[in-house]
Amino acid sequence: MSSFPIPGVRAGHVTRDGTGVTVVLFPAGSVGSGEVRGGAPASREIDLLDPTRTVGRVDAVVFAGGSAFGLSAADGVMHYLAARGQGYATASGPVPIVPAACVFDVVESGGALPTAADGEAAAEAAARDEPLALGRVGAGASATVGKWRGREAAVPGGVGVAATTVDGARVAALAVVNAIGDVIAADGSVVAGSTAPADTPAFPSPAPFEEPARLEEDARGNTTLVVVVTDAVCDKTACALLAQSAHDGLARALRPAHTRFDGDLALAVATGVIEAHLDRLRIAAADVVADAIRAAPR
Repeated sequence: MSSFPIPGVRAGHVTRDGTGVTVVLFPAGSVGSGEVRGGAPASREIDLLDPTRTVGRVDAVVFAGGSAFGLSAADGVMHYLAARGQGYATASGPVPIVPAACVFDVVESGGALPTAADGEAAAEAAARDEPLALGRVGAGASATVGKWRGREAAVPGGVGVAATTVDGARVAALAVVNAIGDVIAADGSVVAGSTAPADTPAFPSPAPFEEPARLEEDARGNTTLVVVVTDAVCDKTACALLAQSAHDGLARALRPAHTRFDGDLALAVATGVIEAHLDRLRIAAADVVADAIRAAPR
């Protein structure tokens, strides 16, 4: 059994001291783009993914805990790939293109922070192509959801994966779910969410967005990170559209989503093997993202 539902794509985790790193490795020639809609992202190399930017390739995606400190995990993945000759060709050697983003789990993990060594170890785990663990592992090791009615009512989040097939092409999503909101099923019921009484108001402090004393408490610990992967043929602009559709899936499965205190981010990467209809791929992207988010806390 492969570690990821798309041929040639591999994924792996490192979990350490209540935090961790999740790495997805792509074959050479993969193309990607992305979009951020949350108000508090911790990210790296995302601007490069804009369709107007020069470089289109993506060699790996890194999701990590540790807030912005966790972005150093991408250094380890870059060194792992460069040592194997994979990356954007330059006069001084290959420069791997490794978009990265982090969730804030520092409170839940007790201050543990992922390192570059953890990133390299997660890349090595992905390369082994073993079955991928889900739930509270890797970047989702200390993930929680349902914090919008008070942090004390939160429940576990985690890592989820879902996949489908369109026009013979595979479309899959990996989600790290650490949202302020609840995870919602297709019928509107709560899959995993706040344990506070139903009549508890959302954002229960008197002025949660204005009072500095409450700001950190209400804001910390939120963000959902998603990567959609397909073996369809897509250019960078098509990947940008897939990333937009991924956010549709995120909005379906989380309530509320894209808040000022979430760093919600979606990436889309295509390995370019099978011709498929872009609009059908976009529908599938939204579907698998919603399914991956719903799978994470289960």
